[in-house]
Amino acid sequence: MPGTEFERERQRMLREIEADMRNCASATGRGTLSPRVIAAIESVPRHRFVPPGMQSSAYENRPLAIGLGQTISQPFIVALMTDMLDPGPEDVVLEIGTGSGYQAAVLARIVRQVYSVETLPELARTARDHLKRLGHRNVEVRVGDGHQGWAEHAPYDAIIVTAAAPEIPPALLDQLKPGGRMVIPVGLRHATQDLALITKGADGEIHRRSILPVAFVPLVESGSG
Repeated sequence: MPGTEFERERQRMLREIEADMRNCASATGRGTLSPRVIAAIESVPRHRFVPPGMQSSAYENRPLAIGLGQTISQPFIVALMTDMLDPGPEDVVLEIGTGSGYQAAVLARIVRQVYSVETLPELARTARDHLKRLGHRNVEVRVGDGHQGWAEHAPYDAIIVTAAAPEIPPALLDQLKPGGRMVIPVGLRHATQDLALITKGADGEIHRRSILPVAFVPLVESGSG
C-alpha cells in the first residue's frame, strides 16, 4: 500500500478513535483525547508494527494478530489507555507487555523514558528492531516476568499493562510512585475483563476505578508457557 494510502487510512483510524471516545465518554469520563496523545497516535506508523502480510489492515480500528498467540491492541484502546495515564513530558513509564512495540512507540513520543518488559524473547527482539528503526532511543526493552515489573528503575510516574492479570500484581503497585497512575486490564481469559485505572495517593493509599469491559490476552509468567 503506497504511503499516501497509509496516510488516508491513518486519518480514517483517527476519526474512528475520536468517535469511540465520544461514544464511551459516560464510562471513561473523557470525550476527547489530549492533543499530545492525538499527535502521538497520528505520528506512529502502525503498519511498521504488524506482520508484513497484514499491513493493508494496519489502520483498521481493531486488534491484529502478531504471532505467538499475541496481538497488537485496538488503536482506540491504545489511545484511551495512554490518555488515562495523563502522561507528561518528564514522566518515566513502565510498560508490561511490549508485544510489537507499538504502545511503547506511542508513549515514547510523549514521555521522557519508557521501560518495557516482555515475557516472550522473540517478541522482545522484534519490538527492539521496530523501535530502533524508527529512532526511538528513549525506550528500553527487557525479557522478564511482567508480574515482577522492573524494580531497578522504580518508582514510575505511570504504569501501563497490556495483558490481563487475574489480580493486580503487588510488585507493580509497589513500583508506582505516590501520585502515579496505572492502567491495567484485570480478569481471566474468556471472561469479562475490567480495564481499571489505579491511582496511588501521596500517602500510598490505592484507589481503583473501573473504566470499560475489555478483552486482552493473559499476562503470563516467565516459564509458564
